[in-house]
Amino acid sequence: METLSIAIAQGSFVDTIWSPVENLWEDLGDLPAVQPAIIIALTIVCAKLAAWLLTGLIGRWVGKTETTLDDDLIKLMHRPVFMIVLLIGLGMAAVQADFLGAALAPTLAILKTLGIIFVAVFTIRSSHVILEALSRNRERFPMIQSRTLPLFYNVSLLVVIGAALYFLCLAWKINPSAWLASAGIIGLALSFAAKDSLANLFAGAFILADAPYKIGDFILLDSGERGRVTHIGLRSTRMLTRDDVEITVPNAVMGNSKITNESGGPYEKERIRIRVGVAYGTDIDRVEELLLAIAVSHSEITDDPEPKVRFKDFGDSALLVELRGWIREPVLRGRVSHMLRKEIYKCFLAEGIEIPYPKLDVSLQGAEGNQGGA
Repeated sequence: METLSIAIAQGSFVDTIWSPVENLWEDLGDLPAVQPAIIIALTIVCAKLAAWLLTGLIGRWVGKTETTLDDDLIKLMHRPVFMIVLLIGLGMAAVQADFLGAALAPTLAILKTLGIIFVAVFTIRSSHVILEALSRNRERFPMIQSRTLPLFYNVSLLVVIGAALYFLCLAWKINPSAWLASAGIIGLALSFAAKDSLANLFAGAFILADAPYKIGDFILLDSGERGRVTHIGLRSTRMLTRDDVEITVPNAVMGNSKITNESGGPYEKERIRIRVGVAYGTDIDRVEELLLAIAVSHSEITDDPEPKVRFKDFGDSALLVELRGWIREPVLRGRVSHMLRKEIYKCFLAEGIEIPYPKLDVSLQGAEGNQGGA
């Protein structure tokens, strides 16, 4: 024991264990492929061990937390961690392999490229998971919501791709400053050539940030198009009309147009107005009673707010009355208006209430005198 203690104190114990291993490693150096093969084998073991520690020990620990964000990130990290450790080991094996010679530099560059790709893919996927998790916590992160997620997705994608391209240049020993200068000149030229596309791009970013409408809203453009928004991209907005025709409108046009969002406001309900005329002399109280009964009996007219009838005006040949009712969503406006007009016409016809229409009376004067003169 005293000899062992003295050996450990003087460092000879470590030398005693390491020296045979070092001598064996040097002896294996005479065989060109043995040392790289051993490194690769040890790397595979280390990669498996790292992946097991990540998903086993760390995965169980984060599984006890309340949030699922860390669980999703651990799942995404399993394959990249294994591949990164493996690529590092392959790089060490390539450096140890003397027989590669001039092929060593491109081999290391290829391994670095693969590592950058794996890291970039993991970063893109994890950014999506993180943004989705943040969008569910609107109180702490009000800027990140479902309507702004595409904007943040695209920004994170551009940042990751730009960083990946930069590190790829370094991996292949390409001077990125010259490329950046060239990209600046090319970008300036393209900005003039593609000014319309850039206008759509910036308008799309402002639409996503300002949110005058969102996916699923019914909007009416000042040009007359009306439909439900199905997609909001950085270049254009798509809307589906009531004829099931998809219209694609550039975002630059949307940004400079007057847009009526029928689904906006405190709720999605929309009021419809059915105007009808009755003949002078008609019992106006009875007309109001019938119109209210028709609205109340209709299943798609809401009770809150309740329907109303308004005596609008004295027309040239009719008393103008308007039935007002609320529907649950704008898409129902056309069908409900159609059904109400049919029911009003049938009800008035059964009650004997006249709906006047324009009439033209033609009087012929002096007809007999003209005949006599002939």
